[in-house]
Amino acid sequence: MRATFGQDEPPQTRRPQELIVIGAGVVGMATALTLSDRGHRVTLVDAAEGPGLGTSFANGAQLSYAYTDAFASPSTVAQLPRLLMGLDPAFRLSPSLDPDFLRWGIAFLRNASAGRFRRNTLAGMMLAIESRAALDQLTQRHGIEFARSAPGKLILYRSAKSFAAAERVAAMKAEHGAKQSLIDAGQAVAIEPALGAIRPAIAGAVFDRGEEVGDPYRFCNGARAALAAHGQSASWFRTDIAAIEPDARRPAIVARDGRRFAADRILLCSGTGSLALARSFGVRLPIVPMKGYSITAAPGEAAPTVSITDAANRVVFARLGNRMRIAGLADLAQRDAAVDPRRLATLIASARAALPEAATYDAIESSWAGLRPMTPDSLPITRPIAPGVIANTGHGALGWTYAAGSAARVAALIDRED
Repeated sequence: MRATFGQDEPPQTRRPQELIVIGAGVVGMATALTLSDRGHRVTLVDAAEGPGLGTSFANGAQLSYAYTDAFASPSTVAQLPRLLMGLDPAFRLSPSLDPDFLRWGIAFLRNASAGRFRRNTLAGMMLAIESRAALDQLTQRHGIEFARSAPGKLILYRSAKSFAAAERVAAMKAEHGAKQSLIDAGQAVAIEPALGAIRPAIAGAVFDRGEEVGDPYRFCNGARAALAAHGQSASWFRTDIAAIEPDARRPAIVARDGRRFAADRILLCSGTGSLALARSFGVRLPIVPMKGYSITAAPGEAAPTVSITDAANRVVFARLGNRMRIAGLADLAQRDAAVDPRRLATLIASARAALPEAATYDAIESSWAGLRPMTPDSLPITRPIAPGVIANTGHGALGWTYAAGSAARVAALIDRED
């Protein structure tokens, strides 16, 4: 069944099902709320004490509807020798002889051709466009407030070579409806005066006035409240899952304390945690963690209002009301989510170099690290992976952007199965 619906009228499934959603980050919460809106009975399960406490807690906060560039690309391959030698302070690789990691690496290289980069980037952009509409519907329908705003985004390039490459990618996206402007340093400063201090270092920039920011943690908690208001959902937090038992009629999850929960379908939305759960029934998902960091602080004397991505330093700046969220770094195959003080110091140094007065760097309120679930093609896995089990995982660095759209896709998949 393919339903159509207005902004205030959620689609209704013909046969409400009992569904278990594993994972209470932005992907899991958007999935649970979307399914509940369609009339399904949803049980939300997560090992944490509440929603949004993992990778969604304090990520970069950017909603990037046009900046969906796949990680695997010819330019990334060209940089591999430098990256492998640790010459890029923003990137670290923890190589392994683990067969899953090796398979992921081979698939990543296969996706690094120019043709596949184009395909994957545009596929991501299409999902992001769907996601924007789906997020609009969820937030308006339920009145969820999460400091969402549309300040636009500037992507800064510090060399003529990198800016020329960005021009080619922007032209490719323009063929498919993206409205990005290629501007010089002076124009960038006119849009965001906070860039005045680094104007000589800017070779060029890409500006998209429609890009947004929002607090993912607040969205997760707003979605939880909306689910509770529905009265047809349940939440089981502090519930560590040991295994999933696939079954076409009645799949189940088994908690480590012995409890067992059965349903009509199970939705696996637990990011890097999806790896072990999928292995419990013999499925090996092509996901490798990529660790990122963030800090949150009060705005500095020259804090930007426009969202900023400094491509060279791999650092992003997003203003969330009266706070600055600054995030970055890419530590591939790093599986420990704890904050490493040395890597955090690298992020802060990069942020200071990019925008020295963006935040009160000497009075940081909180620091965070999270594991992004990266697939070789940078696209999420949204499909059945076993009888009765549907994956919605592997969103990489764009989980916040893709969450509502991928939730709508798996909800439509369940309707079609029905």
